[in-house]
Amino acid sequence: MEVRRFDLSGKTALVTGGSRGIGLAIATGLAQHGAEMAIVARRKTALKAASDQIQTSSRTNVHTFAFDLANVEGIDALFNDIVAETGGVDILVNCAGTTSREPAEQAKLENWNRVLRVNLTAVLVISQAFCRHRKQAGKPGKIINIGSLLCHGARATNAPYASSKGGLLMLTRSLAVEWARYRINVNAIGPGYIQTELTKPLWTDQDFDKWVLSRTPLARWGRPEDIVGTAVFLASPASDFVTGQIIYVDGGWLAML
Repeated sequence: MEVRRFDLSGKTALVTGGSRGIGLAIATGLAQHGAEMAIVARRKTALKAASDQIQTSSRTNVHTFAFDLANVEGIDALFNDIVAETGGVDILVNCAGTTSREPAEQAKLENWNRVLRVNLTAVLVISQAFCRHRKQAGKPGKIINIGSLLCHGARATNAPYASSKGGLLMLTRSLAVEWARYRINVNAIGPGYIQTELTKPLWTDQDFDKWVLSRTPLARWGRPEDIVGTAVFLASPASDFVTGQIIYVDGGWLAML
């Protein structure tokens, strides 16, 4: 396949949760393939550091927006501001996420609600705004949702997160089916166990670390950079006939009994 099929020059990509971890790695990778970038995160200082990193590695324009996606009522206005500043968004990567780890019988409703709002409801609302924008422009678009191994199965003490990611998988498929007529491709990536700030309580736990390594055929934790190639593929013309799919980047986790 020709390399230009992966070229994102002339495209603008929006990455939520783009100031760190997987989101920052994806934003950097998309920029290195030619996309102009917009990133959303809660903290301005983290956004500034991420913007500097992306620009240093790619020399592309980076637009930053400080916003807490738990405020779902404000997402439409946020998206309008992003379009006004960038001139339009061709690629949406929904990477922002949060979690709450506690036994299900002790799960606090406030924690449940925040996880579902950030990981699922916010994805729907910003995707709706993106769909309206692409319809009005009369142009195709790409949506990439960042899922999890918990799209496929559950693990103890993580009911809110697992529920949000299971819902995200079905939302991905539902939007792919409905929005194909608008030439909007909707897919997901399911990372395996990746070393990020969000997962630090897990990879710094010696027993959990040992368990992950024993269950992963490639015998290591993933790195945020391991997700980039799949994200570039799903954002680029190379994936124009791919929609409604989830691609697991998990070091072989799901392949092993």
